Amino acid sequence: MEINADFKVPVIIDTNKLEWQPSPIPGVERRMLDRIGGEVARATSIVRYAPDSSFSSHTHSGGEEFIVLDGVFTDEHGDYPTGTYVRNPPTTSHTPGSANGCTIFVKLWQFDLADRTQFRKDMDAELGDSVKGVATAQLHNDDYESVTYSKLEAGATLTSNATGGIEMLVIDGSVKVNGEVLGKQAWLRFPEGQSLSALAGNDGAKVWMKTGHLKFVKAPTV
Repeated sequence: MEINADFKVPVIIDTNKLEWQPSPIPGVERRMLDRIGGEVARATSIVRYAPDSSFSSHTHSGGEEFIVLDGVFTDEHGDYPTGTYVRNPPTTSHTPGSANGCTIFVKLWQFDLADRTQFRKDMDAELGDSVKGVATAQLHNDDYESVTYSKLEAGATLTSNATGGIEMLVIDGSVKVNGEVLGKQAWLRFPEGQSLSALAGNDGAKVWMKTGHLKFVKAPTV
């Protein structure tokens, strides 16, 4: 399966307009944003867990990172409330689920396969001081990619000229990019060589962004 698999083409998606697709597990549905592969895939998705739903135990051969967008995500390592960012590198395993239901933004098979850095972070707690209406947290940084979370005041602008591609998820509020208003859970991916300028709307915005990673895109290995 291939979805938005040409990484030289810019993509902007209002994910709320996508239909929920069933996963192999009852009660777990997903909106696929980009994907290369079948059930083992390099994938970016928004995943919704119904109350009392769970996946069976599995190992992340290619790594997993996710943001809890609403509700509480749970595994045997603990509870992850709304606003938590988690990195589970290659070789880690867990049994995920949710007692009361939750929604997560998740990326699979997008790690440096030598990465073994595992952590969870409360994104709001990581924010630094606001500069020109933008407060930013550096969530992760290595030779492979840079991951940030920013809180924008109304009318503030977030820009990036990063090499290696840019990806952004609007977690809350809205931003205007290239004349288009992107609301909550809108997602974009810009190829290498394209810059980003995001102007926050009247209620401000919270955005997650990853840069540098698109030059390393490849299909997963089984």
